[in-house]
Amino acid sequence: MLFDIFFSISQTPDTSDYIPSENEMFSNFLDQVELADELGFGVGWVAQAHLSTEIQKRNSKPVVPHYPGEVGLCTDFFQIAQKMFSRTKRMDVGSAVLSILASGGPIAIAERVGSFIALHGMMEEEKRRLHIGFSAGRFEFMARPYGIVPRNKIEEAAWPALRGQIFAEASEIFLRLLNGEVISSDMIRDTILTRENFRSDEDWQKVQQASMEYNNSNQIPEKIDIPHRYNFEEIKTIPQEWRRELLNLVLGSHDPKLQIEVNKWRPVQVFNLSITPPHVIEATHDRMSEYYHKDGGEWNRSMMPRTIMVFVNNEEGLTSEEQSIAAQKEAKAALSTYWSALEGTIDPSKVERASDNAVIGNVEEIAEQIRQRFHSSDRLMCWFDFFNHDSERVKRDMTAFMTKVVPITEEEN
Repeated sequence: MLFDIFFSISQTPDTSDYIPSENEMFSNFLDQVELADELGFGVGWVAQAHLSTEIQKRNSKPVVPHYPGEVGLCTDFFQIAQKMFSRTKRMDVGSAVLSILASGGPIAIAERVGSFIALHGMMEEEKRRLHIGFSAGRFEFMARPYGIVPRNKIEEAAWPALRGQIFAEASEIFLRLLNGEVISSDMIRDTILTRENFRSDEDWQKVQQASMEYNNSNQIPEKIDIPHRYNFEEIKTIPQEWRRELLNLVLGSHDPKLQIEVNKWRPVQVFNLSITPPHVIEATHDRMSEYYHKDGGEWNRSMMPRTIMVFVNNEEGLTSEEQSIAAQKEAKAALSTYWSALEGTIDPSKVERASDNAVIGNVEEIAEQIRQRFHSSDRLMCWFDFFNHDSERVKRDMTAFMTKVVPITEEEN
């Protein structure tokens, strides 16, 4: 089993209502990064965010109307990654996850990836990889200022389904540019909407009706062509000669068709989010075993990082039973705060299942939960700073996990 770590850098009130300054947030984060490297975590994954969560509450359609503070301070992953590499010796660095619809879109981000690795990989002895987890972005308001909005009444009616198709178009552009290809928009996938793209007949009928009205037609369309979101003549990004073996790509989507489609272009692994049910995880492994791009080698379970929230209590002066009780209280307070903040933005049934991806208790209990719930070949992305701004406590928890929990999980049954 492999162990990574996830950093949220989330400037929100913790369970005691404390909110650190931005400077304190970054200072705590970098301290934790250095310790994570010393402890032997494999990849340090960093949450990506854009624009103020607080200000978006004033929007006509706020995405997270109840979320207090700022969902994350990492708005430029590449600058954060440079800092992380400069302060560590062994640990890889990853984005979890970077929206390729924001920050200039897929072309701009492909250029940044190439530029970063061109500099990062200048020394031949550099072996640490940059892991780019990429997605459409969980919070839609972050991409709206970049033009990712409906362009007419057809797109408005189709928007929930169409946004995923825009991401698919952006993904192809992003991946082919990373390959070093010369491309134009004429070479990129077309978006054609049919009933298959929609969850219900009613949703599809609304889009058909909008199309008829927009085109002043009496004929009900069985398919609807959507013009490209990105239009450009031939382009190729520079620098061109960067070390592509230092890049690993991970898709932040559980859309089966998209997982297959992106692997037509280059090896792309898959993120498991903290609310993904077990049957979806296993189905993804089965699918990727067949469709993972041949250049990436044979698919294995460690290629899909699995998020777990870690609530471990190993505090001095407490008995094992007292540590267990304290961990339960800490977990309940943090999870309640989180789900209240996301009220109305996520399926309640998914929330109920999310607790299955939290490990809670003293070190022995945490180790037993991991052994019971996860495959011995899984890669776990451990989240310690979940609504917790007590950096010294977070570091103690990280240390207890790697020095006490992990050795127990590695013992023979």
